[in-house]
Amino acid sequence: MKEQRKKKRWKKTKYKVRTLRLREKVDPLECAPQAKAIVLSKKGVEQKQPSSGIIKCVRIQLLKNGKEITAFVPGNEAIKQVNEHDEVMVEGVGGSQGGPVGSMWGVRWKVIKVNGKALTGMLKAAKAGAAKK
Repeated sequence: MKEQRKKKRWKKTKYKVRTLRLREKVDPLECAPQAKAIVLSKKGVEQKQPSSGIIKCVRIQLLKNGKEITAFVPGNEAIKQVNEHDEVMVEGVGGSQGGPVGSMWGVRWKVIKVNGKALTGMLKAAKAGAAKK
C-alpha cells in the first residue's frame, strides 16, 4: 500500500511542483520577497480590455541572476524619479497566485525603492516642492 501511495502522489500537481521545486526555478526572484535590479529602459504598457491607458513601467535586469523583467512604477509622475542605470528594489504586485493585478498585462512586479530611497518618500518630497512654488 505504501508503494502504491508513493506512485499515486506523483499524479497530484501540487505535490509534483513542491517536490521538484518548480516554482523556484520559474520565478525570476527565486522565491525571494524582494530583489535589486538595474534599470535598462523606460516603457509604457497598454492595459487589457476594457480599460484603456498606458501603464508606466521599466525594463530591469536583476542583479542576482541577470534575468530581465518588466516592473510597474506606482504613483503619479513617479516615472520621472527613475532614470536608466539606476539601482531599484522590486517586489511582487500581489495578484492572485503571484500573477498580475487587474488590467496590467504580464506585469507582476513593482518598484519600491530607487537608489536606496523609498519611491513614496521621493514622490511626497516632489509634491511638497511643487506646492511651495
